[in-house]
Amino acid sequence: MTTSTAPQQTAIAPNRTVSQLQRLRKMSAAQWATEILKYAVLLFLAITFLLPFYWMVSSAIKNDTQVYTVPPVLWPDPQFWNNFWDAWSSENFNLFTFNTVVRYAIPATVGTVFSSAMVAYSFSRIRWIGRDTVFALVLATLMIPGWVRLVPLFIIFKKLGWLNTFWPLVVPNFFGNAFFIFLLRQFFMSLPDELSDAARIDGANELQTMFRIILPLSVPALAVVALFTFMDAWNDYLGPLIYVNIEEKWVLALGVQRLRNAVAEIGNRQLAYPYLMAVSSLITLPIFLAFFFAQRSFIEGISLTGLKG
Repeated sequence: MTTSTAPQQTAIAPNRTVSQLQRLRKMSAAQWATEILKYAVLLFLAITFLLPFYWMVSSAIKNDTQVYTVPPVLWPDPQFWNNFWDAWSSENFNLFTFNTVVRYAIPATVGTVFSSAMVAYSFSRIRWIGRDTVFALVLATLMIPGWVRLVPLFIIFKKLGWLNTFWPLVVPNFFGNAFFIFLLRQFFMSLPDELSDAARIDGANELQTMFRIILPLSVPALAVVALFTFMDAWNDYLGPLIYVNIEEKWVLALGVQRLRNAVAEIGNRQLAYPYLMAVSSLITLPIFLAFFFAQRSFIEGISLTGLKG
């Protein structure tokens, strides 16, 4: 069977290549112009998207003269690569990174993925009275602005004695996120019901069905939830600013603001912009790497979500 299938598979690729070449030859001048215009527009949009990131990195290796020169210096010469180390060592960014990743982002990501998956599984794979009504109420919470909940939550966390801790930032993630519940529900509903039925026939309960059948098949959607949650925690500034006032528990966003203020206070304001761009480049790099290595699951999770309503 193996020897007979391999030649057929190898013969498909040349046929596809020949058909594509034939299609290109049959294209008229107007079609060629349309294709060229389309890719030209995409290239222009890609450049405009990457230009701010290039400006950030290039500004990080400039000095004061190059930063404020008009017209702007697109390629710095000389290049001050020591700005990255000097900016990072000017504040305790190692501690801020530890607080951001270990004490905030990872627990928040685990809590959001776990709780949202549990709720989404209940809304999609289990039939119970009032399920659709409760789901509509969950979606209705998306219409409540976060600013409305800010003061009541602060009062609650203050009475609980959770100020200057990471509990107000982490614990709410273990109660689900309405948007991610909707996203995972739509993905779970796209999976065949026969999978759950077969698991129940084999004697599996709902938890076993979810953890052994549904979740392994939902890795792309779970990757989207994890990446979004991690990015929100990584970039969060308002939450730590409100609930954490101890410097030993600051996160990266507060450290960048502290760097900006500290550089201005000590009289080296000319280095504020290169230092800020250097630290911002280092902080942005993990997000780029995370998306680069998880882009396949990320794009697949978004494209497959909502196929079944």
